[in-house]
Amino acid sequence: MAANGARFHIAEVGEGPLVLLLHGFPQFWWTWRHQLTALADAGYRAVAMDLRGVGGSDRTPRGYDPANLALDITGVVRSLGEPDAALVGHDLGGYLAWTAAVMRPKLVRRLAVSSMPHPRRWRSAMLSDFSQSRAGSYIWGFQRPWLPERQLVADDAALVGRLIREWSGPGLPDDESIEIYRRAMTIPSTAHCSIEPYRWMVRSMARPDGIQFNRRMKRAVRVPTLQLHGSLDPAMRTRSTAGSAEYVEAPYRWRLFDGLGHFPHEEDPAAFSSELINWLQDPEPDR
Repeated sequence: MAANGARFHIAEVGEGPLVLLLHGFPQFWWTWRHQLTALADAGYRAVAMDLRGVGGSDRTPRGYDPANLALDITGVVRSLGEPDAALVGHDLGGYLAWTAAVMRPKLVRRLAVSSMPHPRRWRSAMLSDFSQSRAGSYIWGFQRPWLPERQLVADDAALVGRLIREWSGPGLPDDESIEIYRRAMTIPSTAHCSIEPYRWMVRSMARPDGIQFNRRMKRAVRVPTLQLHGSLDPAMRTRSTAGSAEYVEAPYRWRLFDGLGHFPHEEDPAAFSSELINWLQDPEPDR
């Protein structure tokens, strides 16, 4: 599927209002396999896309800043022939979903974000909260040239499996699932493309483009928003994420999953899908 100057791989099932699912690091569209079928059964057109540089999507030499990645997402909505979509994003996909809701509000019907605060909240937490900065130490490590890419793919991407296990709660993805994520990371150029968004997020903090982006994200989110988080998430602390409501001027709902880690949609897919679908179907989501 062509959008924003690149081609994107999607997985699609069901008919009805569009729900577009956005994966995070170090995963690809397959992370949403449980939600795709659950949403389709509930009467939605469920689509999971591979972000630029990951899975079956194009690995372009440039275009990994959040503004451009958000345009990838809204471009896919248009290419699917839909007037708008409910965006569901996890981790980096959540960061980009926040961004898309601010940059192209007419194309975003509702917003659901898991395991990721609003971009301004993320920036503040990483710079001023030592505990969050330490929890996100892998992001600081990504700023080195070339070495992080080599580390990610070494020993058949063993680091991918280690990160997923460390970030998960007791209901962590099974060994077979982790093996699939490891194999996906070893596709040529995937490691580099996966890291580039995080390099921009850090390196741009003091640059004009990053300052402009941060200023642009002051604009309030004006669509109903659901925020989902695992209470045991060691990569993105609950305190860092919970302050995101100040950037939403619309019905907002917070849901904390007790005993789950950074991947609640895989650790307890039934509970996650139920929460998401009930909210999507609620005509008064601020209750």
